[in-house]
Amino acid sequence: MVLFRFITVLVLAAHCFSAIIVTAQSVGGRNSSWTPYRPVEPVKNYRVAESSSPSHKPTATIEVTPSQYVMCEPCEPVYSDVISDLDLEQMRPCQPGCVGLQQMCTQPMCVNPTNGMPMAMPVQGEMMPYQNIVAQGNGAWSWELLPGDVIWHSYWAGVKESRMSGVVFQELSDGMTLLDVTLGGRASIVRYGTRCHGRPMGWELQIEGAGMPRINLDENWDLEAADFRFGMPLIYGAERVQWKLSYYHLSSHLGDEYIERTGIPASDRVNYARDEIILGFSFFPLPAWRWYAEGGWAFYANEGADPWEFQFGLDYAQPGPTGCLGTPFFAVNGYLREELDFGGSFTGQAGWLWRGYSGKVLRTGVHYYNGKSSQFAFNGPLEQFEQQIGMGLWYDF
Repeated sequence: MVLFRFITVLVLAAHCFSAIIVTAQSVGGRNSSWTPYRPVEPVKNYRVAESSSPSHKPTATIEVTPSQYVMCEPCEPVYSDVISDLDLEQMRPCQPGCVGLQQMCTQPMCVNPTNGMPMAMPVQGEMMPYQNIVAQGNGAWSWELLPGDVIWHSYWAGVKESRMSGVVFQELSDGMTLLDVTLGGRASIVRYGTRCHGRPMGWELQIEGAGMPRINLDENWDLEAADFRFGMPLIYGAERVQWKLSYYHLSSHLGDEYIERTGIPASDRVNYARDEIILGFSFFPLPAWRWYAEGGWAFYANEGADPWEFQFGLDYAQPGPTGCLGTPFFAVNGYLREELDFGGSFTGQAGWLWRGYSGKVLRTGVHYYNGKSSQFAFNGPLEQFEQQIGMGLWYDF
């Protein structure tokens, strides 16, 4: 009886040992240099999350066995806007069944199925492909085609920024009720960079453009005028500072219905157009505050457009994804143009904001504008001074 029990124990132990070996080989079997009996040093080809907690400080070398790396489904996105600084306590855990290196980061490392090597942390719900590149700063630099976010964001109170928006306002000087619409957006084409706390950094080529019609709500929704913009910004972004070198084209046109209604002579119409090079600078002194300034010189300026223009302002809102509750915001912008003897306009906006994991922003609130017309077709003989007060809805990229 004792011999029988001893043999039974040996059989069960052998069965358990075989199961462990099979499981380990399923993880590292495709890597020819892998063995389950020696510790390995994780390669430094992944982003390491930082924490103020001593228990989460990364160490230079951690000995682990490959069996601690397991295949897992993509994790929940740990992402924030470019102005965000998420605490590690807010970072979401991976899906059940994933085993991670808790000494390194709050999210697990997953294995490349082709070679059993560690992969980068999931970003935006997708696994970043493993690459043999040297880590720099807080993460490895790599090329990314058509990323879903942008390093440089539109100025919130900039009336000529590419976005999706509608602003209904009363023009106080003549009492008209007008609707200014912007139909456009901004996207990243290609990026060479990295991420810090989920924020994109590095070099980025963007594309942006918009149509900006004005509708007269008091005159059967007549089209008064429309501006059209297209640009190609080259961006460099670090943790708190971003630079922009951009080309953009802008042209302005009076609406046919406005011309028919007012009967203005053809000699008063201005073919306002400019092709311009811009150098811009953006700075975050605190995560919730963005200060910016830019100067532009038009190498082509037609009928009423002079070469130089300058823009500056600030945006304020609490950083990071807001959830359903949102957060308050305010923004101001000054826009100076040489053709107006370096006068121009002032814009102020305030209200409520919602931000998602992609960094895109939905805002609603009050709008105030004071200065020369924000429709550049009303220039030269048609030059108008406007004081606008109204409400707006903005979707910013």
